[in-house]
Amino acid sequence: MGIADKYIDYVKESTIKDPSGSWGKILMGFKANKLRTKLLPDKELARGYGRLEAMMMSFVADSLSRPKSYVWGNIFAPSEIIRCFGLNTLSIECLSCYLGGYHLEDYFIDFAQNEGIAPTLCSYHKTFVGAMDSGAVPAPDYAVTTSLSCDGNLNTFRYLEKKKGVPFSFLDVPYGDDQDSVDYLAEQLRAFAKELEKRTGRPFEEQKLKKILETENETRRELIRFMELQREHYYPGELISQLYLMMGMHLLIGTEEFLELIRFMVKDIQKYPRFTGKKIMWIHLLPFYQETLQKYFNENPEYQIIASDITLDSREDLDPARPFHALAKKIIHNLYNGSYSHKADMVASLAERLTPDAVIQFCHWGCKQSSGCSLLLKEKLQEMGIPMLILDGDGIDRRNSHDGQIRTRLEAFLEMIEEEGRQEKIC
Repeated sequence: MGIADKYIDYVKESTIKDPSGSWGKILMGFKANKLRTKLLPDKELARGYGRLEAMMMSFVADSLSRPKSYVWGNIFAPSEIIRCFGLNTLSIECLSCYLGGYHLEDYFIDFAQNEGIAPTLCSYHKTFVGAMDSGAVPAPDYAVTTSLSCDGNLNTFRYLEKKKGVPFSFLDVPYGDDQDSVDYLAEQLRAFAKELEKRTGRPFEEQKLKKILETENETRRELIRFMELQREHYYPGELISQLYLMMGMHLLIGTEEFLELIRFMVKDIQKYPRFTGKKIMWIHLLPFYQETLQKYFNENPEYQIIASDITLDSREDLDPARPFHALAKKIIHNLYNGSYSHKADMVASLAERLTPDAVIQFCHWGCKQSSGCSLLLKEKLQEMGIPMLILDGDGIDRRNSHDGQIRTRLEAFLEMIEEEGRQEKIC
């Protein structure tokens, strides 16, 4: 057992014994991992993915080390506006993943359920609620959430306000894609900026937001270029690399730092060998801990995840001249907003551009939208001649993912697409 594994066990045991006294140990582990990824990067990883891991570890460790430097949010919170006030956005879903690195998700989930939280609530939310309720994670000064995608968002933040006194702003995202809907959400975003002015004592500078949106546009264009290049070059990554990329595209989008990283990855990938394996597009959440998935997608030249829908859940350019309306359109047009046919159309459009050999959708337990209409997407992709595998499991709670079932279904699916490839070569 290595030093890191021993420390993980130590933190878990300490947290279970005295959750209110464990925060310093948890934070120390984040800081140590920040230094490790910078000074001792994984040599098997592509250089860009190594830098991405170091960037995201630094982002989380540095933010949590300065309690006044961040607000809690969900993954779809408008981090662009928050950054105008010199603040970072930490999503509760991402923090739950980091706590899962200590194997603490089961303890926090059980703690939340013992406090009366419904077992059917998303396990990411239960992990976060349990961490807060147990006293293991300190309460923030302020939070923000949206109605986008997850129906648990509002209830989770209401619960935290009631139990921990954490005030929050709620952005009601309309399903409708019309001018009235855009105006409605744009006004909420303006009010949110005014609320941050009041809470921080800092004036809002619209010019700063316009610059952020310009940088965001360029970042998105560069990322699409990188994804296209992954069709041609083998760029060794891990399952968790896609999770870090998703975090960056939501929590660091619009920063020069993240743009420069994506630019580096675009240049760097062209130095790597040609990719001759199967190109996979991933749908929904990534169970980064799952052993079989790690076996097939961690630094494997035979199978490469070239894109994840949640990483590129918005693809249109934003108009910096009208920043609040631009952000409102971005949120409303998000792949995870509106009817499932909207999502199916956007995924199909991305698949048409990236030409994957197959698509895998992970249906996270407790997430109604991810599993409810997955067959509609499968039918859409079948019309395009793209095979799709639907896997069931849990993105964070190891107890709800059965490795044997996942291994059997995944290996059968991969064998099928390999056989189809061999038949195409014969023909």
